[in-house]
Amino acid sequence: MDGGGRYLQSMTAYPAAVVATRAASDRQPPRIGKFFGSSRSVRRRSSGVPLEKRIPRYLGTWLTLGFLSSVVTLGLWQGGHLDTFIREHGQPHHALARVLGLGLERITISGIAEMRETEVLAAGGLDSKLSLPFLDVNELRERLERVPMIASAAVRKLYPNELVITLTERQPYAIWQNNGELFVIASDGTVIDLMQDERYINLPFVVGENANVRSKEYFALLDAAGPLKERIRAGTLVAGRRWTLKMDNGMDVRLPEKGAAHALARLVKLENEQKILEKDVLAIDLRMADRIVVRLTEEAALARAESLKKKPMRGKGVDT
Repeated sequence: MDGGGRYLQSMTAYPAAVVATRAASDRQPPRIGKFFGSSRSVRRRSSGVPLEKRIPRYLGTWLTLGFLSSVVTLGLWQGGHLDTFIREHGQPHHALARVLGLGLERITISGIAEMRETEVLAAGGLDSKLSLPFLDVNELRERLERVPMIASAAVRKLYPNELVITLTERQPYAIWQNNGELFVIASDGTVIDLMQDERYINLPFVVGENANVRSKEYFALLDAAGPLKERIRAGTLVAGRRWTLKMDNGMDVRLPEKGAAHALARLVKLENEQKILEKDVLAIDLRMADRIVVRLTEEAALARAESLKKKPMRGKGVDT
């Protein structure tokens, strides 16, 4: 007993496990207190974010525009003037945004070489009755990319009044005739569009089934023709195996399935030596390596026949 009338008890009177448990329990509350203290501090930081930073930007503007456009549309509809208003001024929500200074006043288009700006505007459905806030750039991009000439499109808004459109065009590579129809094709044979524009009239011309996907073969033949390249007007893929070239004078040059470039070298030599392309010839057949077969025009054939009749024939009993 101590001086205060209390009994003293030695620490050794308690089992070691009990002492350890007490010690652990004595240390636990500070850890829990620290944990909850950390949680409270997180909540305090979260609650300290200004209200204007937690509200989406321009939310008030959008809500105001939406409300006012709904009121205007309802009023026009009830008054029976909605159709007339749309025809003259566009949709009410676009008209309201324009009044507030957010109209579509400037459109910048880049990346076009073959297309005209007016074609891009028409494809996108863009006009002065639209406004920037209510213009759906994703829908506009999808509309533009449905145009065969356009490979890809990027659209972005620059407030308050500008729209920026960046396009990547498919490059016209050749004109392809198949089953009586003309198409403008890309280098991989993809059909860009029907041939309806004289801007493409000077593109290389290929004819026949699958000639579009094999047009690079025709381009290689043009290069192999050397000085005669400018006189070749078209290439026809025959039976999917070989090419026949159409010259500027209407003459056909029939090339072999294999060794077409070598056959063209023979044609170049023949032209240099005999001016074969200036003769009255309908077709030159180069499909055989050891000979050249020439088909004359009807007039030339008749003239040759008459010439042969007049020529004395060599033979037994005939004086020469």
